[in-house]
Amino acid sequence: MAKNLIIYYSRKGENYVNGRIKSLAKGNTELCAEYIQKAVGGELFQVETVKAYSADYMTCTEEAKVELRQKARPELQKYLDSIEEYDNVFVCGPCWWGTFPMAVFTQLERLEWKGKKVMALMTHEGSGLGSCERDLKNICTGATFGKGLAIHGADASHSEKTVASWASSQV
Repeated sequence: MAKNLIIYYSRKGENYVNGRIKSLAKGNTELCAEYIQKAVGGELFQVETVKAYSADYMTCTEEAKVELRQKARPELQKYLDSIEEYDNVFVCGPCWWGTFPMAVFTQLERLEWKGKKVMALMTHEGSGLGSCERDLKNICTGATFGKGLAIHGADASHSEKTVASWASSQV
């Protein structure tokens, strides 16, 4: 049986939801990562930065924009050193300026991707998958790629069936 890994970054607290700022007890991407785990099994790995992003949503978006422009690789609290034991890797995150948060790339660039199947899940408020699939293909050299899934962040809490169906079709 194939082994699955779900790498995700998620933001709880202030988020943009259907045109307004709302405080979330659990981030949209974390919900979706848990739906994947429930549907196909696997281990969750949460990407967490050493220096936290601002709790204020608007300030956080500006911090994310600066990181993207600088191609920054924020330091993480912990790292995966190897994904050798996994067959499938789901990479999940919110759409920040058209792609994953730079912290996700900090982790991904450290890994050997040959022989792995990679699938992207992105939560968003209107941007869809942005350029995340292209960006993954540039970083995850040697991997094969499944179909990505975009989940409207405001709908994440009731998207379990959609996410589970998609995840099951990828492994």
